[in-house]
Amino acid sequence: MDTIILSLLVDNAAGVLSRIAGLFSRRAYNIDSLTVGVTANPAISRMTIVSRGDDLVLHQIVEQLRKQEDVRDIKVLERDNSVVREEILIKVMADVSNRRDVIAIADIFRANIVDVQKDSLIIELTGGQSKLAALIDMLSDYQIAEIARTGITGLSRGAADVVFL
Repeated sequence: MDTIILSLLVDNAAGVLSRIAGLFSRRAYNIDSLTVGVTANPAISRMTIVSRGDDLVLHQIVEQLRKQEDVRDIKVLERDNSVVREEILIKVMADVSNRRDVIAIADIFRANIVDVQKDSLIIELTGGQSKLAALIDMLSDYQIAEIARTGITGLSRGAADVVFL
């Protein structure tokens, strides 16, 4: 099974997200990750969708999205020609006895400690999925209370394929 990362420019209007998600649901395509945010043009949003499937399914996803009235542009973000990131927040149970060890692990990954309480820390890290997975693995010896992930977002490198709407 292959993975596809799609960057869509869509109308920033009510119901667009629902229609795109509905397209995936109706055809039984899975969405691994979905992020949406407004662009420099407030009338346009960028939607990043990650999905998996065989070549035929991935081709069908792109073709079905092209038919959507609200979709203005679609780019397939190739791993070697784009910048793709995700953010994670990890709450780790850490008291005085192990707080320094947890902070040292966070420092190795250049992560930020964004909250400190008597019994826990919240660590923030942005990077590729393998970097986030490595941090989780390194923290596995400690009690991870909660994890929140933003989902993948990305842009293609260079300006050759920039679309201004």
